[in-house]
Amino acid sequence: MSLDQSRAPIYEALEEFKKMRVVPFDVPGHKRGRGNPELAALLGEKCVNMDVNSMKPLDNLCHPVSVIREAECLAAEAFGAAHAFLMVGGTTSAVQSMILSVAKRGEKIILPRNVHRSVMGAMILCGAVPVYVNPDCDHRLGIPLGMSVSAVKKAIQQHPDAKAILVNNPTYYGICSDLRSIVKLAHEHNMLCLVDEAHGTHFYFGEDMPVSAMAAGADMAAVSMHKSGGSLTQSSLLLAGPAMQEGHVRQIINLTQTTSGSYLLLSSLDISRRNLALRGKESFGKVMELADYARSEINHIGGYYAYSKELINGDSIFDFDRTKLSIHTLDIGLAGIEVYDLLRDEYDIQIEFGDLGNILAYLSIGDRKQDIERLVSALAEVRRRYQKDKTNLMTQEYIEPQVVVSPQEAFYAQTEHLPLLETSGRVCSEFVMCYPPGIPILTPGERITDEILDYIVYAKQKGCSMTGPEDADIEFLNVLKEG
Repeated sequence: MSLDQSRAPIYEALEEFKKMRVVPFDVPGHKRGRGNPELAALLGEKCVNMDVNSMKPLDNLCHPVSVIREAECLAAEAFGAAHAFLMVGGTTSAVQSMILSVAKRGEKIILPRNVHRSVMGAMILCGAVPVYVNPDCDHRLGIPLGMSVSAVKKAIQQHPDAKAILVNNPTYYGICSDLRSIVKLAHEHNMLCLVDEAHGTHFYFGEDMPVSAMAAGADMAAVSMHKSGGSLTQSSLLLAGPAMQEGHVRQIINLTQTTSGSYLLLSSLDISRRNLALRGKESFGKVMELADYARSEINHIGGYYAYSKELINGDSIFDFDRTKLSIHTLDIGLAGIEVYDLLRDEYDIQIEFGDLGNILAYLSIGDRKQDIERLVSALAEVRRRYQKDKTNLMTQEYIEPQVVVSPQEAFYAQTEHLPLLETSGRVCSEFVMCYPPGIPILTPGERITDEILDYIVYAKQKGCSMTGPEDADIEFLNVLKEG
């Protein structure tokens, strides 16, 4: 029986709750903003009135039986999933729950190395062992590509006991793997297929889009509704196919997700799902038009390369997400992070991220043509004012990791604190990454090489925001004790 996608059960319950004039002798302690007038002034009376605790009329996120349950059923139908779970710990929480649902200590998961740190965080939590499929790299653009089907086949042959294959689809840059073929391979070898679909919410609603995880037959997918779907930051969905036991997945989620789910986040998921179900096709059609217009204008400036479907090679670039406005900058003699900084500091334009050779301007349902024109104009001016010789610029080449021990073993091992440049040859016990995008350069258990150290030093010099280590300045790294 089809559900009514014009419904928003959590939002409707909150509207009814407001009429009840309930006297609060529960948490949160600000008591509808009365105890914190400055917060109420900042957020508004309506917002603080909706910041309430779980109670019978509003259901409970840990064990939903009424309005949250209805909202999850509507989300499952809208996304073509067997089950959907509302997540208030961001897609990080969804990714971790996905991995914890399928693997235990010592069990293997096949995955690309260019995954988000949340994937490796889950490996530390459950003790699973990564089997890396090294992605191809576009040497001109300096970006890692998708998982080639042949590389996945090889990993399966070498590790037939792996429990699952995890695919990052699409990548931050918009690159998509051959998801249907990878799902088929996984299932033929009694493995599950998990998809980090943080940047692919729109695949479920747009036309002429790459295939979504659920449509491709994947077993689980983590979807960032707050990225392209319009919900509040930190709200996300975990989708599951029919092979997954709903009760087991809920138990895993409840290991790490808060027992005090924010109704601001929950209602934003509910309202955003309704919006996408009713208007998503039209909305994302406009986003693609904007992105195509922006690419055309930027490529006319000269020096920049805003890439799209022309990159498709049928394998490691099986498809491309046209909503992603990814732009190569090295031909104007500037690293992506330098263009990122100039746009923010000189032109008051905040883009998503810059790496060593590219920038990403994230387009979604809230963007307007005049905003695109301002970005294009600023990029033209950056080229005119700051262009220089591109000699000696490093591209962001993929560095194949040397895994020595499992992430969990390395993270909890006895360590010592060494100056960065004295760590070559040692095994790292912490993360090092540029954020965004949050893809680790080093993860716990990997050997530190001269090539990696050169990359870290160069990225710091260019102004990349480096995160992960205990030492915030990344002058020191924690490594495993020897002997």
